[in-house]
Amino acid sequence: MKLEKYNTELFKFIENATCSFTGVKTIKNILLEHNFIELEENETWNLKSHNRYFVTRNDASLIAFTLGENDSFNITCTHIDTPSFMIKPKNTIYEKNYLKLNVIPYGGLLNYGWLDEALSIAGRIIIKKDKTYYKEIVDFKKPLLCIPSVAIHQNSNANDNLKLNAQVDMLPIISLKDTQDPLKDLIKKELKITKNEEICDYDLFLYSTSKPQYFGLENEFIISPRIDDLTCTHSALKAFLAAKTNQNNNLFCAFNSEEIGSLTTEGADSSFLMDILKRISAFLEKDISQLISNSTILSADNTHATHPNHPGNSDINNEALLNQGVVISKDISSTTNSVTSSIFKGLCEQAKVPYQDFVTKNDLTSGSTLSGISLRHVSIDSIDIGLCELAMHGAKEIIGSLDSYYLYQAFKKFYEINIIKEKDRINLE
Repeated sequence: MKLEKYNTELFKFIENATCSFTGVKTIKNILLEHNFIELEENETWNLKSHNRYFVTRNDASLIAFTLGENDSFNITCTHIDTPSFMIKPKNTIYEKNYLKLNVIPYGGLLNYGWLDEALSIAGRIIIKKDKTYYKEIVDFKKPLLCIPSVAIHQNSNANDNLKLNAQVDMLPIISLKDTQDPLKDLIKKELKITKNEEICDYDLFLYSTSKPQYFGLENEFIISPRIDDLTCTHSALKAFLAAKTNQNNNLFCAFNSEEIGSLTTEGADSSFLMDILKRISAFLEKDISQLISNSTILSADNTHATHPNHPGNSDINNEALLNQGVVISKDISSTTNSVTSSIFKGLCEQAKVPYQDFVTKNDLTSGSTLSGISLRHVSIDSIDIGLCELAMHGAKEIIGSLDSYYLYQAFKKFYEINIIKEKDRINLE
């Protein structure tokens, strides 16, 4: 796949994956188009007639896998959730002619980056009819809300020290009418809910309606909502589908809840990955401990590029630069070590993909990683990689226009290569 086509598909993926629920739905549709079969965790699995499957958990995380003959798993992990605002159960506030929705921040938001942005709503809704509960994934796909900033004339300190209170400054306006429950009215209209049906509950999120686009003299940059971590998710998914191999047991994992610590039934800090590995191992009639010891995880999430106006925020000689290739994170909290780093550098060299080592500056902090969390449940050799970006956790973020494609090429090589681990050596075949 060429760069231009890849980025076109990346833009489309970002536009459709507006929250973890719509993101998983988007991935499901792509997998079904590629002849994957959906499995249910609460059913018996018969894997004999096919070798392409996927399973979801709580509608918000997904693991897909292809079966081969090797005694190992090649696994990629990304996350599908993004920083945003979640709508509270009782959410209507009417003050001074403005109808506002009461929301709670989801993840560590760059608050000022969400001001004056056209926002919409997406997520999951539970509908009750008689004694049955139905799940509906919804995306309103149009601007509905905005969080207005305070003008400089009314806040003389705005350019000096902007302190934003999440309960005061970050509530979005939705109307000038004093409507009792505008959200339920929207839902009823969108889902064509009848008198015999009842809206029971929901998991709904705000998202930026801005479209991904290039900028720069030579289109060097991409500015878009949800770059963290949809760019890595898209790279892994496209590589998983494009890999040419009949030998590897390949897994693609897209987890929910990374932005809030992963401690949910479907997050990386759950049994989801280990449960799937156990069931695959049972079908293959192979010892799971042996398979795990031969396996490798590439955990992909974004990190901070050197800032053009604040280069002092980066380590003096372990910085990350846009369009300079895949970032290998060797922070103290990462799972990267010299062995896994060398394996990844070797497959990048085979794929002719540039890479760069990155370590956070000592007086700044770095977050936890997906594989670091997953290793609490399944101990597999892993490495933390990803893309570097600017304006992380704002409503819009920035990456280099080459970097997601580089990551796709590296992932593809990983899915196609056989990593053979012996006592004192490792072969990439």
